[in-house]
Amino acid sequence: MLPDRLAARIEGDFVVFLIGARVNRLLRPDLWGPVVSAMPAMLRELASDPSLGLLGSRIRWGGRNVDLIQYWRSFDHLHAYARARDAAHLPAWRAYNRALAGNDAVGVWHETFLVRAGEYEAVYRKMPPYGLAAASAAAEAVGELHSATGRLGRGVEAVP
Repeated sequence: MLPDRLAARIEGDFVVFLIGARVNRLLRPDLWGPVVSAMPAMLRELASDPSLGLLGSRIRWGGRNVDLIQYWRSFDHLHAYARARDAAHLPAWRAYNRALAGNDAVGVWHETFLVRAGEYEAVYRKMPPYGLAAASAAAEAVGELHSATGRLGRGVEAVP
């Protein structure tokens, strides 16, 4: 049976990193295929070594877009991985820039959010740990964790 209500719990600061690709030229899989297929290798590499700082991730595919939500221990971990000469990311990024010079077959994007300790809230109803709760820890959403204000440490609301 699935838990009724869970809340995400994570100690300290963390980073939410959103990254994705959009296929602009469907008939050019020779150009967008390598970009899209590079991410699973990076995720395997990150999962094999927790000291690299990735806490968890989730891939979402829809139409021409593939998006990846990642939770990192810190920006320093994220930045170090992106710049590491012995990791999968930097060669993939360089290959992307070489392969797509002068064409627009695939676009990439990312957004980085630095989250201070306690300045987030998340709740999940009738589902297994997901998102931040899967990347960190999940706790039953009772007491102070029952409401958004309680999860943010801004007081406990009466249950409606």
